[in-house]
Amino acid sequence: MRSPRRRLLAGLLLAPLLSGCFSSSGDDTSSSDSSGSDGGRLRVALAFTPTQNFSPYGQDAFHLSRLGVAEGLTRLDANGTAVPALAESWSAEKSGRSWLFTLRDAKFQDGGTVTAQAVATALTHAADADPAPAALSGVKLTAEAAGEEQVRVSTGVADPTLPLRLSNPSLAVFSPKAYGKKGTANPVGTATGPFELTRITGDTAATLDRFDDYWGGRAQASGIDATFIADGTARANALRTGETDIAEALPVAQIASLDKATVHETNTARNTSLHLNTRSGPFADPKMRAAAREAIDTAVIAKDLYESYAEPAQGIYGPALTWASGKRIGPAGRAQAADPDGTSLTLATYSNRPELPEVAQVLQQQLQKAGFKVKLEVRDYSRLESDALAGKFDAFVLSRNMMLDTGAPVSVLTSDFTCDGTYNLSLLCDKKVDAAVAKARTISETGARQDATMAAEATVLGTDAVVPLVHLKVVTGIGTSVRGTLLDPYERALVGTGTRR
Repeated sequence: MRSPRRRLLAGLLLAPLLSGCFSSSGDDTSSSDSSGSDGGRLRVALAFTPTQNFSPYGQDAFHLSRLGVAEGLTRLDANGTAVPALAESWSAEKSGRSWLFTLRDAKFQDGGTVTAQAVATALTHAADADPAPAALSGVKLTAEAAGEEQVRVSTGVADPTLPLRLSNPSLAVFSPKAYGKKGTANPVGTATGPFELTRITGDTAATLDRFDDYWGGRAQASGIDATFIADGTARANALRTGETDIAEALPVAQIASLDKATVHETNTARNTSLHLNTRSGPFADPKMRAAAREAIDTAVIAKDLYESYAEPAQGIYGPALTWASGKRIGPAGRAQAADPDGTSLTLATYSNRPELPEVAQVLQQQLQKAGFKVKLEVRDYSRLESDALAGKFDAFVLSRNMMLDTGAPVSVLTSDFTCDGTYNLSLLCDKKVDAAVAKARTISETGARQDATMAAEATVLGTDAVVPLVHLKVVTGIGTSVRGTLLDPYERALVGTGTRR
């Protein structure tokens, strides 16, 4: 039987963490303060339409996280450290091959109790998902209840970053009622966060109501009305006219026309990069990839397109990882560039981030100047992802937060650049890359793992499978009446218990 006293203490001690992990817009109030009057419903405009009916095993999981619907055993704080969420504490066993997580007292939104068996079942479903969540690239995860209050999570080989990995929104915990016979998971009314997803309107909108039994305290907003607006100018207009309270990923071109008090910058680990298809087409030849790299002037992209909201990329990891620049190793073994001599290629990107089509146009001009013939293709991301992962384009411009998947820098190399990677847009399969990434993953000491990660970065860059273009800041539009929005450098959180208007 769980101790009621432990439950009370845990709620009092940890509730402020929910609104204190990241910088907030305006004044904030502890999330455990429910004595005031209820806040109104929040109107939130998100940039990416759901692609899988809010399945937690793909990119839609980040909607569930950012809107305060779902959570896992851990979460990341502003420093990228794993801190308690549904787990109060954890410890490594068997030299890091397994970890024991002690659960807090919490409820599912359908009224059930968060038990060790329910958590183990949820993690097992995530591990069995096909395709596997990006956070589990290269990892064989198993979970089992160890009594009523503890869950043992094992990875076969030592994984020193497992507490970070389990913070990924795709590894969120849902009630047993969420899981269907075909491996699907329905997040409507089955999660554990402060807001309950109650209705989905296709890929255009979602309705969320406050979950009053949330372990971290009662949310101050009574609910959220989320809309998915792929056009960046339309999101900015919705903020300008007062039709929305929070608008994510504002276009740089729209910022000057907005009230300065509504514009909030966040330094992130986000890059814009050019991924080259190494499996088929012209960029299967490393000499042609080298020619593309040499044709690109990143300074032009940073200055002319992103203005003060980006800087030329130095590698895969940008200045948000303060340790990276001092440990960076120059790539070696790059092929010599060939003459493009009129080689044709298709360059694709998506419109949800409004600068990306402009970046693609500049790249088209630079590549054509070098001798390529370039056809552009621009779509909404939801209608582009599957084709990109299937290698139907020769080159792909992507904006990606390099710490999004696990908070462990080496993990993004696993998912994006190894043979078995689940988000490998370059379709790269290189034995040297796999070996360098595998080495970095096994090192537990932080400094040594950072060194190995940068060595792996250099190995990836040596293939010219990816050309990092710029390191980005993200601009969020927040109405002046709104308080407590979570400005998260890892872009997993946006609305918390203290967000209100």
